[in-house]
Amino acid sequence: MNVFTVDVEEWFHICGVVDAEHWVVLPTRVEATTRRLLDLLNGAGVSATFFIVGWVAERYPGLIEEIVAAGHHVGSHSHLHRKVYELTPSEFDRDLASSVGALVAAGAPRPTCFRAPEWSINDRAPWALDTLAGQGFEVDASMAPVRLVGRVDYPRVPHVRQTARGPMVEIPPFVVDRFGHVMPIGWGWALRMSRPTTVMRAIARANRGGRPAVLTVHPWELDPDPPRVPLSPRLHFAHYFRLSGFERRLKDIVHNAPFTTLAALAASTRAS
Repeated sequence: MNVFTVDVEEWFHICGVVDAEHWVVLPTRVEATTRRLLDLLNGAGVSATFFIVGWVAERYPGLIEEIVAAGHHVGSHSHLHRKVYELTPSEFDRDLASSVGALVAAGAPRPTCFRAPEWSINDRAPWALDTLAGQGFEVDASMAPVRLVGRVDYPRVPHVRQTARGPMVEIPPFVVDRFGHVMPIGWGWALRMSRPTTVMRAIARANRGGRPAVLTVHPWELDPDPPRVPLSPRLHFAHYFRLSGFERRLKDIVHNAPFTTLAALAASTRAS
């Protein structure tokens, strides 16, 4: 059961780079680029999970209605797109509550799935899953088995973690071993740099081994020339590398590999 996910955020939602007080005066792209993704998924008959930033839901409730009406599953991608491990437990709790309120007010069902900005639930925030469970979340998709944002020994398959407030299904993103390193072929620069045939072969190998592939894209990745802000070399590479032609390459992938929603995969994980 492979899963296609979308982190619905603006091009300027880069943690720690553009202060939130400036967001309202910057040009918006999220409606147009998200609709391009909706069209792409509709053309392939794919139902996806859309992790939505609450700030976006507050300002563009009609977009959330379109996502729900198209039959997609909605989760939370926080409210103000801040790294979880840079928050206190109480700050994270308030951010989650604001996110849930914004999504429900925009017409989405109450979310039970969460993905942290920049995969920021890791060993630096050991309390985060407890906070999520306390807010009624049942599924997390934030713990990446790669070195820069997680740990290479994190599980690569969906599994159940016990928290102080109940079980939590953890669904990791898709990674592969390439060139002697663990590479995030299911998202970001590694997905953008890879030929569709390479991605589809990797998905098929994982599936033969009983492992699902969870892919992640952002609406701004379908914008070949987004507005730019000064970034460190690492962030510049992560955000701007090989955007040109990505929509076409992504279309090949979604038309040639089977995908379902995160909710369906989580239900299967609980039952196994």
